[in-house]
Amino acid sequence: MTESGCPSNRVLCSLTDLTDAVICLSHLSLVSQEEMREMREQPIDPQAEQEIINSIQEVYYSNDSFDMVQHELEKLPPELNLQELEEYRDKLKRQQAAVKRVTLVTQCEWISCFPQELERVTSLQTNLQLAAVICTNARRQLSISKEDFTEASLGLLANQRRRHLLTGLLKSLRTIKTLVTFVSLSLCLECQKAASTFKHYSCISELNSKLQDTLEQIEEQLDVALSKTCKHFDVSHYTRVQLAYTLLEKTQTAMDQLHMHFTQAIHNTVFQVVLGYVELCAGNADTKFQKMQYKDLCTHITQDSYVPCLSDLCKALWEVMLSYHRTMQWHEEQDKEEPPPTTAGAADTEEAVVDHSYVKKKLEHGLTRIWQEVQLKVKAYLLGTDMSNFKYDDFIVVLDVISRLMQVGEEFCGSKSELLQESIKRQSVNYFKNYHRTRLEELRMFLENETWELCPVKSNFNIAQLHEFKFMGQSRSPSVSPSRQVLSSQDQVLSSKDQEVLSLFQHFSQEGNPFERHIDNKDEETEDVLASNGYESDELEKCVYQDYDSDSDVPDELKQDYVDEQTGDVPLKSASRETLRSRKKSDYSLNKGSNAPILTNTTLNVIRLVGKYIQMMNILKPIAFDVIHCVSQLFDYYLYAVYTFFGRNDMYESSGPGLISSRLRTTLNRIQESLIQMDSLGEGSSTVHGGPGEDRKEKVPSPHLSQLVVLTASETLYGLAQRVVATESLVFLAEQFEFLQSHLDTMMPAAKKPFLQQFYSQTVSTASELRKPIYWVVAAKALDYEQMLLLMAGVKWDIREIMSQHNVYVDVLLKEFEEFNKRLGDVSRHVRVPLPVSNVLWEHCIRLANRTLVEGYGNVKKCSNEGRALMQLDFQQFLMKLEKLTDMRPIPDKDFVETYIKAYYLTENDMEQFIKNHREYSMKQLANLVNVCLGSHINKKARQKLLAAIDDIDRPKR
Repeated sequence: MTESGCPSNRVLCSLTDLTDAVICLSHLSLVSQEEMREMREQPIDPQAEQEIINSIQEVYYSNDSFDMVQHELEKLPPELNLQELEEYRDKLKRQQAAVKRVTLVTQCEWISCFPQELERVTSLQTNLQLAAVICTNARRQLSISKEDFTEASLGLLANQRRRHLLTGLLKSLRTIKTLVTFVSLSLCLECQKAASTFKHYSCISELNSKLQDTLEQIEEQLDVALSKTCKHFDVSHYTRVQLAYTLLEKTQTAMDQLHMHFTQAIHNTVFQVVLGYVELCAGNADTKFQKMQYKDLCTHITQDSYVPCLSDLCKALWEVMLSYHRTMQWHEEQDKEEPPPTTAGAADTEEAVVDHSYVKKKLEHGLTRIWQEVQLKVKAYLLGTDMSNFKYDDFIVVLDVISRLMQVGEEFCGSKSELLQESIKRQSVNYFKNYHRTRLEELRMFLENETWELCPVKSNFNIAQLHEFKFMGQSRSPSVSPSRQVLSSQDQVLSSKDQEVLSLFQHFSQEGNPFERHIDNKDEETEDVLASNGYESDELEKCVYQDYDSDSDVPDELKQDYVDEQTGDVPLKSASRETLRSRKKSDYSLNKGSNAPILTNTTLNVIRLVGKYIQMMNILKPIAFDVIHCVSQLFDYYLYAVYTFFGRNDMYESSGPGLISSRLRTTLNRIQESLIQMDSLGEGSSTVHGGPGEDRKEKVPSPHLSQLVVLTASETLYGLAQRVVATESLVFLAEQFEFLQSHLDTMMPAAKKPFLQQFYSQTVSTASELRKPIYWVVAAKALDYEQMLLLMAGVKWDIREIMSQHNVYVDVLLKEFEEFNKRLGDVSRHVRVPLPVSNVLWEHCIRLANRTLVEGYGNVKKCSNEGRALMQLDFQQFLMKLEKLTDMRPIPDKDFVETYIKAYYLTENDMEQFIKNHREYSMKQLANLVNVCLGSHINKKARQKLLAAIDDIDRPKR
């Protein structure tokens, strides 16, 4: 690049031009000052001047190339008028003067800034010139560095090639040295034998002594060579070492030394690995870690370095055990080979047999000794750190690594690894206790911040799609990953089917390591469970949705065809449309994803948490009962929270007979006593401690409903959408627990299986029973039952004519049901209302309405036979219209109303029997029935008798 083409030079040229322009502008400003003084002396009207400027045509502001002279000439009329031209000229002059005045005023205001800006421009010019010089020098230095770097790179490549050649040469030289050593050993032995023959000569005796010293040095070198095989076994190296010991006739000594070296190798290896991590992560210049005992050194491992240190520790121990395994293989292969021909006598042959037997027994006994030493070292490492505060993923890795190590021990010597199982169980129980307590607190936080909005998942969602439950597929597969095998004291030796698979020592004999931490494939862990929106609609579905909306304001008389569609009396245009309408009618579902599970984010978190718990249980079976017990507490707390938020209402709960079954009430009381930490002023604050497992139970404060959840608005049916999401998410969670029951049952110890069975029979199965108390609260508020009683109180029942028209309160009640049906449809547009839910809601509302009717009839003071007939007419009208609004059959409590109305006609004896048999009616209703019948077919004496019978029934309840 030339100097003129440099960016810095171009910037300098531009700044020079800018400087010239500033200087010219400063001169121009000086010239304009005289004109400015003249203008200041002239009086100026700002408003008039602004009007003049506003009168200037827009075309004058268009662009710099505008030709104003040509423009004005083109505007001249064909016939010129001198006076008009002069007036127009004066106007243009005024406009010019106004523009000039404004321009000069503005220029004067900014004139003071010119010197300062000129100084800044000059300074900038100087800095840029200096920058241009620096850039030029930098480019020159970079060019020189580039040449030097290329030469250095080529030099490094040449040195690397030379190093590779020298490495190969060094290997060859070591081989030659070994051969020379064996030749020297053979010569030395021969010389010693010859010297022992002539040792009576003084010179030979001195030679013999020197030869003995040489042999001792050779033995020391052989011992060092033998120790090297403990970490990295090499067949040729070990063969030469064994040959040397055979020549020295010290095979048994070599084997004793070999086991001592393996023991020392285990100690040195683990100490160096742990020491390296301690000095790296927790090192202190003043602390002498090298002088510490291994057990004390393990206590200085930090939490962040614990998992990688454990992994490296097991890798190093694997190398030692692999070397021992390959050593045994070498001796087994030597035994299979034909013994070389020998001229030795019987004594030598017998000695060789003894050596062979000794080596074989020593190696077999060494397996257990080596593995015991490995267990002790790993146990000291495991118990040296408190793992209660570890992250879940880190702790699972620890369990996985120890699980793999125990499998290595089983393949190595058939051991059950009792020491490792005991230590990891102790750490697991300690960790899981703390982990579960934290998860319960998190669950409480989730529940207290949950707004109970629907979490949109796909219609085919199931827990197997979550990566926490990938083990479910593995557990059913015959090829289970070795690291996921369940370990316990009852584990059996590998079956014949498992033995067909390559063992770890066969698989990793040449390369690799079973403790390498492989990162799982991200694609396999990717979850696709969330729907893109809350529903998936198609054209036919939208049509039904619109039909449903359009029917909401149509009178009942015009909906007759719709009712007939359900019975099949009127043909339909499309069978698929009939199916969709039927589903819409029964399930209050307006979208294609109607089968998608109803669950919340909290539900999904609980399911994931259960998956993590079961993962831990699969890896370490001895803590299976503790894990399952904690899993049951997760479900208990979720169930208790849903009931507390939406089902506990003392005012309505007491008025609903049979809403909470004895089993459900027992379950709720058990959860409250064993799991919930009640407020000191609240009900049930005194907890009952019972059972040997009580110490394991952690108390959790009772959750509180989020203030964002509004349950008092009548237009939303008192939070029906949130109630549906909460209740049905609990039902869905119970279904997932049912799915996991068989898997949990296989994990649970036989002695503890009754606990699991009781949990499922008394807790999980009661989830759907919460629908009744939760939706009862909605049904109790959805209709104005008090208004019905007031309207019924105003009806005259002691009439003397049979009426053909029903009373107004029936229409009002039906109108309430229609409004309830409409609001239920509004809710279903946001949250799917399943058929069981709609059935419970309708059942509650109808049951409450019928009981309100009986209560109203029970408040009647006077009633004739015609009045009773009117009651029957009103109730039949109510049933007829009600059956058009709901598909529920039979109508709940229909007999409850009809039986009470017909009881008016009973005789004295029948009435007494009726009172004894029908305990479902209140004492007030029964007494009113007797009082109303007085005078018609019951006398006063019979009345007293019947009232006494009612009092006898009521007395035990007091």
